[in-house]
Amino acid sequence: QVQLVESGGGLVQAGGSLRLACAASGRTFSNFAMAWFRQAAGKEREFVARITTSGASTDYSNAVKGRFTISRDNAKNSVYLQMNSLKAEDTAVYYCAAGWYSVSASGYEYWGQGTQVTVSS
Repeated sequence: QVQLVESGGGLVQAGGSLRLACAASGRTFSNFAMAWFRQAAGKEREFVARITTSGASTDYSNAVKGRFTISRDNAKNSVYLQMNSLKAEDTAVYYCAAGWYSVSASGYEYWGQGTQVTVSS
């Protein structure tokens, strides 16, 4: 089992920045690819970013490419999402997930409880 706990969400003005963190415990963190997904009210959960076990490779959705950066610190069992130039359409609950290096939610076995990000325009 892997337990994931997100933090860092909140209310920010458009153009601002937030840094989300996800702390993992349980099984060996470095064995898992990690990802961030988000779900806006009334919409499907969507892929945001992913990172390989070592952190050597990352991938982003077109909606956030160039604005968001995913990173991980295996020594701290943590993954991060730096979000810059935030837009109102980035408003959603953000989830971290552990599993395979996939853009599909089905590739991830473990999920956090989510953290709300609200961007005011």
